Amino acid sequence: MLTRNWPRHLLCLSLGLPLGTAVACGPDFPMRLLDNRAQSLAELPEGNFRYEVSRLGQAIDGLKKIAVPVGDSAVLDLAEQRSQAELAGLTAEQQTLLKHLRTLTDAHEVDRQGASLSSEFRLYLAGAVAFHAGDFPLAVEYFHRVLALPADQRALRSTWAAYSLGRALFAMHAGADASSDLLHQAQQAFELTRRLSIDGFSDPLGLGVASLGEQARVALDSGDWSRAIELYATQNAQGSAVGYTSLKLLAAQLSSMPSDQLALLLQNKPVQQLVTVSLLSRLGWSFGEQPPNEKKLIELLQSSTRGTFDNADRLAAISYQQGDYPSAKALLEHAGDGGLAWWLRAKLAMRDGDKSAAAAAYAKAARAFAQDESWGERRTQDWNIESLQPKCRVEGESAILALQRGDYLQAFDQLYRSNGIYWFDAATVAERVLTVDELKQYVDSNVPAPPVHSQQFRDNYAPLPVAARLRDLLGRRLLREERYEEAPQYFGDVDLQNKAKAYGQLRQEAEAAWWPSTRASALFSSAWLARQWGMEILGYEMAPDYATFGGNYSLETTSLSVGPLVSENEYQRQQASAARPDQRYHYRFVANSLANRAADNLPHSSQAFAAVLCAAAGWNTDAQQKAFFYRRYVKEGPYVQWALFFGEQCQTPDFLNADKRYVTQALSPIRAVLRPYKKPLQYGGVVAFTAVALWLIIRRKRVHRA
Repeated sequence: MLTRNWPRHLLCLSLGLPLGTAVACGPDFPMRLLDNRAQSLAELPEGNFRYEVSRLGQAIDGLKKIAVPVGDSAVLDLAEQRSQAELAGLTAEQQTLLKHLRTLTDAHEVDRQGASLSSEFRLYLAGAVAFHAGDFPLAVEYFHRVLALPADQRALRSTWAAYSLGRALFAMHAGADASSDLLHQAQQAFELTRRLSIDGFSDPLGLGVASLGEQARVALDSGDWSRAIELYATQNAQGSAVGYTSLKLLAAQLSSMPSDQLALLLQNKPVQQLVTVSLLSRLGWSFGEQPPNEKKLIELLQSSTRGTFDNADRLAAISYQQGDYPSAKALLEHAGDGGLAWWLRAKLAMRDGDKSAAAAAYAKAARAFAQDESWGERRTQDWNIESLQPKCRVEGESAILALQRGDYLQAFDQLYRSNGIYWFDAATVAERVLTVDELKQYVDSNVPAPPVHSQQFRDNYAPLPVAARLRDLLGRRLLREERYEEAPQYFGDVDLQNKAKAYGQLRQEAEAAWWPSTRASALFSSAWLARQWGMEILGYEMAPDYATFGGNYSLETTSLSVGPLVSENEYQRQQASAARPDQRYHYRFVANSLANRAADNLPHSSQAFAAVLCAAAGWNTDAQQKAFFYRRYVKEGPYVQWALFFGEQCQTPDFLNADKRYVTQALSPIRAVLRPYKKPLQYGGVVAFTAVALWLIIRRKRVHRA
């Protein structure tokens, strides 16, 4: 069941050592079925002990179940609960008297001093004092006297007296001859407790349910393991944690018994069932290590159940988990049409290479499992967490086969229906396997917009509904694929809708602008939006950005390759939808590209050119990217006073004044060519000017003479 991911945990431990840069340890993550498809299909998760034992017992009609304590009552111990219940309904004077009587050790003195109390209170209290003093025969006498009262005179203490009578009789048996009938009388007293509780006699402490566990102790003391298991299973069905814990303890005791003793007990069906449950649930395993005596236990169970098929699906599951596939297949012939049986048939069909039979068996298993059946949380071999709901798990495994045969929408639908359990897998299919049009059509048809969620909702770390997460994912994908007008409506947050609209409008303005500085301004503004809000409006839900974690964590990924469970077509789809570039926080590179394009459209001698490159350098944490923008500025840009703090103290780009620099920039190459001839050109210019002036003067004189 559990295999600790040692490299990861050792890495976490190493953070306290002086080994250089530390890598933070993240939380435990949900499992991904698509991470190792072959393993997901081959593995049969262990059963859940709590769920499995719930199938062994039936609640008793009319007997009130134990309510889970909440608030202050959750921290009260049994003595405090009894004290509070004992004082209920009494006057202040009676409560004072009762508290005094509880301090006495002589039952007869309690009987005498409590004369002002009703008979049931006085007699029960005397018996209770005798019980705590260890005078069990006297306690039995007083409890019998309570139960002998007319029914209308013992409405409040009948269940108390019957329950305590059973405990006193059992205590007397401990020091009596084994041939006595005290155990039988104790069992009768506990059965009476339940009848009284069902008949409406006051039972504020749930003694009717508690009597099941006490009677189970009596049965166990007499060697009747089957009856004890049945009683504890019924107590568990009534909501008592004592019944559940007791069954776990019994399972542990059975597993440690000598083989000859256990073989005799395994001839009884309740014992077989409990052992089967413990094996199927891998009770006693530690970090994936099988207990040393478990194989012996399996052999004894198989020997005792040979020829009987009442629990065939569970027995087949144990055989499958142990790698005994022929035995699992033989047992499944008698296992009926339950969900577990069809799940196993699907896995065995996969082992035989019959994917069609496996798909059909998965479909039957999904129909057979109840929608609300839950096996609780488990740890995977990679130390991830799986909230195991068999119906969802079966459909998730079926989705792997649907992907392989090209039924991509069906695969996505099966994963998405897990309502978040396999969201990582559903998100991977949504943004990497489905085309954007396929995803959009699915969302438009099946995922109506949930109520608008505010930024405060996000800031409080409240998990978004899966429907909202899927619509956000689609909105980001549409923006990435430059479908700007369609994207905003899918974001569930009004603020993100506005940011998505602004980003799309800026990108469209940049493409439509004919004047360079206008284009540069739109490109730079869209670059800033991509850098500041890229995770929210452009990020991939899964790799490489992991918007599902807000970008705070990343997961290990395995390279996808064509194989038995990955078709060529799926591989091509995933390659086509990969991030460009396929690096973590890919939207930062998108922002860098847009900023660089903005600089391309600006005069290199302008303040705006330097300011755009400075800003782009500042919003990068990657040293290589920072250096790229700085080198371009040094090579092409003008001198600015704030260049000493390039990337840290940047001015706002002045796009309006950049227009004045276009003519200057156009003449710069000519000026550069003529710069070595500056003096001769200056002298020549003076001479030329003087010559022209003289020519004009002479010409004018000639005109006047004429």
